[in-house]
Amino acid sequence: MLEGDADIARTAALFADRARVRVLLALADGRSLAASVLAAEAGLSAQGVSAHLAKLLDAGLLTAERSGRHRFYRLAGPAPELLETLARFSPARPVRSLREGTRAQALRSARTCYDHIAGQLGVAVTAALLEREALVTVDGRPDTKRREGDRISAQLKEHPYALGPAAETVFGALGVDLAAASASRRPLLRFCLDWSEQRHHLAGALGAELTGRLLDAGWLRRRAEAHRAVRLTPEGAVALRDVLGVTI
Repeated sequence: MLEGDADIARTAALFADRARVRVLLALADGRSLAASVLAAEAGLSAQGVSAHLAKLLDAGLLTAERSGRHRFYRLAGPAPELLETLARFSPARPVRSLREGTRAQALRSARTCYDHIAGQLGVAVTAALLEREALVTVDGRPDTKRREGDRISAQLKEHPYALGPAAETVFGALGVDLAAASASRRPLLRFCLDWSEQRHHLAGALGAELTGRLLDAGWLRRRAEAHRAVRLTPEGAVALRDVLGVTI
């Protein structure tokens, strides 16, 4: 390796430990979690998770913030995007129990991708927003399918959507304040190529605002404290069916 080249092997080695990967996946929805929660998720002792956290902090994959007596950890920089990309190129682990199979299916059904909805639910919601003209395409394509040049499990370089004529009405019916989302310092409209569905899902400030609204309204619930999988509640299923026609 030439001097100055990125030491990819060193970073890649951090992902070779299953327990360490479980720690990273527990943080992939953008939340900050205490070491005790991460230890439970990864099946580690307090001492064991501490060693893994130290390595991840040293590599710049995590940041830590102290609150009272506890330190809370979260993914740093582009680490969420890196995890999604690795998931796309990684083979599925053999399912050895009903619990593992249920968990894998739950992630594909509906999960958080950092701070927005992904999986079948995220893709279905984005497609429905397009069908109801809350969003419109600006590249001549009528759908959310992968475009040439889209990178797997990453935000798109070119975002082929804009707010449509029904945006205020449709997002308003979902309880989303477009003005508040537009005032964010983040870009309003961003989209990712979903690794499990190979279609686009809504990200950016608007994607985060929508996800926060669904959680606050009790229409969407997290399946576990340290798990990215989420589920629609009965009330949420009715709301998305009535407003968007989504019946997942």
